[in-house]
This record gives sequence, structure tokens and C-alpha cells, in this order.
Amino acid sequence: MGSIKTAWESVRAEVPNEVTVVAVSKTKPIEDVVEAYGAGARMFGENRVQELVGKHETLTHETSGKPDDFKGLAWHQIGTLQRNKVKYIAPFVDLIHAVDQPSLLDEINKRAGQHGRIQNVLLQVHIAEEQSKFGFIPDELRPLLDRLDSGEWPHVAVKGLMGMATFTPDEAQVGREFSGLRRQYESHGTNRNWETLSMGMSGDWRVAVKEGSNMVRIGSAIFGQR
Repeated sequence: MGSIKTAWESVRAEVPNEVTVVAVSKTKPIEDVVEAYGAGARMFGENRVQELVGKHETLTHETSGKPDDFKGLAWHQIGTLQRNKVKYIAPFVDLIHAVDQPSLLDEINKRAGQHGRIQNVLLQVHIAEEQSKFGFIPDELRPLLDRLDSGEWPHVAVKGLMGMATFTPDEAQVGREFSGLRRQYESHGTNRNWETLSMGMSGDWRVAVKEGSNMVRIGSAIFGQR
């Protein structure tokens, strides 16, 4: 015990105060989430819906001695989200990071409406040279945003953009990719009250912050290697 607390404090001391840190707790046991929460982490990222639901239910119904034991804890769905899994997280998830197709917006809007919620999301933009990465290409963004502005998805609130850079030691390339996403964020978000530009993970968050990221997703530097 204590190693996660120390790691969190080290990360939080290095990441600028104005940058939000999402503690990526995927594959880690609930005890690690509880320890990180105790250290000060409030936003936790999970990429498997079943695991996310299980952890949420455990903290809500089993671990808590009283309703406010985990006050302020917010779950973030990161990674690819299948449409048929949206219904499981719709009642409680705070932010869905990787919306990469209009049909996913259809489903999120439907399920959020059923729960009387407005679901916060980020649109994922494909910025990497790797074909394995997902996201809208830049030319798809403007028509999609026009549809959003028209009210097509009333139960969805786009809070900004996210993107993943190429997995490479070439920091100049990573910086160019992040810089390109920042320009899109500035171009499209000026009149839309966007607040989140999510770029950067444990291996490249420093480059991302330098290029304008205000939300980073950090897992191994907090919880250790998977």
C-alpha cells in the first residue's frame, strides 16, 4: 500500500494544474481504484464496459458505507465503444471519450434520452499515421458538427476532441500530430463552448501538454505496468 498514492502525487506534481488527469484503471482491481481515490484521483478511465459497470456497482453498492464515500468520482469510458454496450453505461458514465461514428451518436442519444440525461462525449479524430487508430478524418468533422448544431442528437453534449498519436519514439512526429488536432479544436470549438482537448497518455503526455492538451490519460505511471 502507498505506492499508488506516491505515484499519483508524483504525476499530479508534474502535470500542470490546469490539465486534468484521468487515472486509467483498466484491468486493475477495485482496491487500486479505492487507493487512487484516497490519494486524490477523481476521474477514472475504463475501456471494457463489463469491467466499468462492475467497478461502478461495487463502489456504489458494496464498498461504500454511506452514499458520499466516493463523492466526486467520475467514470470515463475510453477506447472503442460498441453500440450494443452503450445501454449498460448510459445511466452513470460521466464522459465517453472515443466517439468515432455517427451511428454511435445515435445510440448514445437514444440511451441518454431514456435516462433523462445529457451525455457528455468527446469526438475522436484520426491523427496518427497508424491505420489501427480510429476516429473521424478532418474532412468528416464539419458536416458532423453541422448535424450536431442542428439538434439531431439532443441528448448528447460534445465537450471537445480527443486523439491518439502514432506509437513512435519520434517526438517531433508526435508533436506534429498533436499540434494538428489542437488546430482543429481551436477552429471548430471557438463558438461551441468546448472545454476539453484530450491528448496524451503515460508515454507521450508531456509532448501533448506542450501542444495544448488539457486532459491526459495516465495509467501505468500511476498503477504500474499491466
